[in-house]
Amino acid sequence: MEINDLTPAEQRVWRAFATGTEVDFRAGAGGRDQDNTLRAAVVRTLLLNGPAEPGETAALKVRGAHVTGPLDLRYATVGSVIHLTHCRFEDAPDLIGAHLRYVSLRDSEMPGLSVTRARLDGSLRLTRCRFGGPVRLDGAQIAGALFLDEADLTGGTPGRPVLQLNQITVDDDVCARGLRARGLVRLDGATVAGSLDLEDAELSNPGAHVLDAESLDVGANLLGRRLRARGRIDLRGARIPGRVDLLRATLSHPGDTALRASSSVIGEFWLRGGDRVEGRLNLRRAEINQLDLEPEMLPDEVRLIDLTYTFLTPHEPAERRLPMLERDGEGFDPHAYEQLTAAYRRIGDDQAARLVQLAKQRRRRSTLPWYGRLWGHLQDAAVGYGFRPLRAAVWLLSLLVVGSAVFAGHHPRPLKASEAPDFDPVFYTLDLLLPVISFGQESAFAPSGGYQTLSYVLVVTGWILATTVVAGVTRTVSRQ
Repeated sequence: MEINDLTPAEQRVWRAFATGTEVDFRAGAGGRDQDNTLRAAVVRTLLLNGPAEPGETAALKVRGAHVTGPLDLRYATVGSVIHLTHCRFEDAPDLIGAHLRYVSLRDSEMPGLSVTRARLDGSLRLTRCRFGGPVRLDGAQIAGALFLDEADLTGGTPGRPVLQLNQITVDDDVCARGLRARGLVRLDGATVAGSLDLEDAELSNPGAHVLDAESLDVGANLLGRRLRARGRIDLRGARIPGRVDLLRATLSHPGDTALRASSSVIGEFWLRGGDRVEGRLNLRRAEINQLDLEPEMLPDEVRLIDLTYTFLTPHEPAERRLPMLERDGEGFDPHAYEQLTAAYRRIGDDQAARLVQLAKQRRRRSTLPWYGRLWGHLQDAAVGYGFRPLRAAVWLLSLLVVGSAVFAGHHPRPLKASEAPDFDPVFYTLDLLLPVISFGQESAFAPSGGYQTLSYVLVVTGWILATTVVAGVTRTVSRQ
């Protein structure tokens, strides 16, 4: 291509390329309005075989251009930096398989973008870009960062991603603060060495997946403060050693799963300060070091089977945490109760731990046959399944009063009248109730008829209640 074949605007860009000088076509730049049309074929020729000057670094730096025709750089090797900012592209640039140094298209408008399997030695900057069609970066390798801050993506094909980042490799951060995407954002199998920042992003794909990030591997954090997502977020199998930060986030997918992080490994998971999640929360088989959950944000259904966590914050009374375990639609899961018990014991709140264990027994009771449920109700009423030892002491005291009153009105006959001590109804009843201590009354007197039956009841009940009291005291002493 000869320079004489170029328009005046293209000639300016051609001459500036060799020295890396910026050309600004925006209205008012340089004090006058100017023609800003560049043919994509000219841009391609310039990048692949542009002029060079000794001692200068060639670079394409253009602002405010109107690029006509398809910019085709498929599988090309471009050694110069590309800055095409504040530009408008008639066709979607095609960079599939290209080897590029650094690309900035910030503040530009285009029908779409294809960077599939491309390799960038630096960063890719798409800040505040407006896309009328799908953006594909699947399989791309970016040695720097990927910038999508305040980018706007619309017009995706139903059922297909509006932003495709699956299998992408980024050696730095993915910065997407304020991203607006209407359609599916796909991050399956993506590897991000730094953080994935989605703070203040708006993702909307009602009734379907809005963020599909299965097997996502992030080196630091997934940041989603004030994230607004309408649709399903899927983090199944993700590896995030830092934190998943969803403070003040709004998650909505009514009637289905709003957030799935099953089988994931996460350092810290923060979900608080925002509106209540609309839809199901699925944390099955996840491994989380610190689980920071605010009870008010939890939805009506929470899947927690085989979830493991070390710390549960903020510290809340057991009464506010237990509904989380009762909302699992898959039935009774003893592991979930054991996890919550361990979390309370780890911070020294034994009272809350006992309440969780009591709730576990009550929930288990509902899974038993009728006779098991009946026995469970008796255990619960009598001694709180052993977690209410003081209740057992109250029962013992009540039985002592009843037995003493009954035997005070009807003294049992002595076995050996000449050797029997004076009868004392209180200590006789204590002899029946307490299995270890003996006051010499039970062995000296023998009740008959209904009073003998009462004595048997007192003996059996005393064994059960006394054992419960001893077990409760033993647990308390051993923890201290």
